[in-house]
Amino acid sequence: MNDAIKPGPETSSQAASLPQLSVVVPTFNERDNVTVLYRRLDATLKDVSWEVIFVDDNSPDGTWDVVRALARKDSRVRCIRRIGRRGLSGACIEGILASSAPFAAVMDADLQHDETQLPKMVALLQSGEAELVVGSRYIEGYKADGFNKQRAGASAFATEIARRALKVEIADPMSGFFMIRRDRFEQLAPQLSTQGFKILLDVVATAEGKLRAVEIPYTFGARQHGESKLDSMVALDFLGLVLAKLTNDLISLRFILFAAVGGLGLVVHLTVLFIALELFKAPFPEAQATGAIVAMTSNFILNNFLTYRDQRLKGFGILRGLLLFYLVCSVGLLANVGVAFSVYDQEPIWWLAGAAGALMGVVWNYAMSGLFVWRKR
Repeated sequence: MNDAIKPGPETSSQAASLPQLSVVVPTFNERDNVTVLYRRLDATLKDVSWEVIFVDDNSPDGTWDVVRALARKDSRVRCIRRIGRRGLSGACIEGILASSAPFAAVMDADLQHDETQLPKMVALLQSGEAELVVGSRYIEGYKADGFNKQRAGASAFATEIARRALKVEIADPMSGFFMIRRDRFEQLAPQLSTQGFKILLDVVATAEGKLRAVEIPYTFGARQHGESKLDSMVALDFLGLVLAKLTNDLISLRFILFAAVGGLGLVVHLTVLFIALELFKAPFPEAQATGAIVAMTSNFILNNFLTYRDQRLKGFGILRGLLLFYLVCSVGLLANVGVAFSVYDQEPIWWLAGAAGALMGVVWNYAMSGLFVWRKR
């Protein structure tokens, strides 16, 4: 029986058809770029057996449809269309794990990364000189045609934090252009975060100096079409990743953001409670309930915008999500009010009673949020 399911010997024709390099390209609204990038890869990788895997986060502009059209003409083109989730790191992880080549490169679809460096990167991995090759912006020979000063300054600052906090030794851990041996990546993959945008930093920090890395300069081009995949919250992703690695992944990125929103919600709760008690002279149970509802509403809005932005609810889904959020947290709300009133009845200190009640619902709210409100569809 076991012999029946064992693969037979690989023929020379099969071996010749297997890709040596998988180029993983995360995309979002890049329909005007993917065909150009495909043609550039075809022109550059004449001496390398290759495939390109576009991992598209269900782009509204139909990027995935353009990729599918290319795939029907060339079997070296593949498309992974992700629905209900966002994030460059997760896209890169899925793309690399879906590849079959011994080497995997990651690059953007915005045409800013220099695909002419790919053969050199393959050669470095083939020779055994490196297990990871990074296109670096901080070594001699790098040129930038499309890297504005503000973005360059922010990247340099983040790089310095990463190198000092995580003891990362390479010059440019924030680069989005690199190539790695797939077997080494698969060893690290279970420990990587699917959230955020800095997949290379996560890889290098997780490897803890056990990856032989070589950095090469390249020319950073100007964006041609599409939109940047880095939203205004990328700084939170970066800081969250650094904190997660400093705590040996005991704290996830999502939990860090959820906790931060929860802390702000506590401030909102106590503020509303104070106003209701002091200005409106409301009875404590009603004031506590009002504070809890306002805090829950603000927490929902901020979590939808920050914590779960890769699964962000939109349109009618926001109202539905808010109502569902109220529903699943109703048990926590009842416990919140009950505990707070009990504490206040024994010791009439409004802020102590309010805090005790608010803290009761934290674990429940976090669990229910992931299970029901922002569940992956």
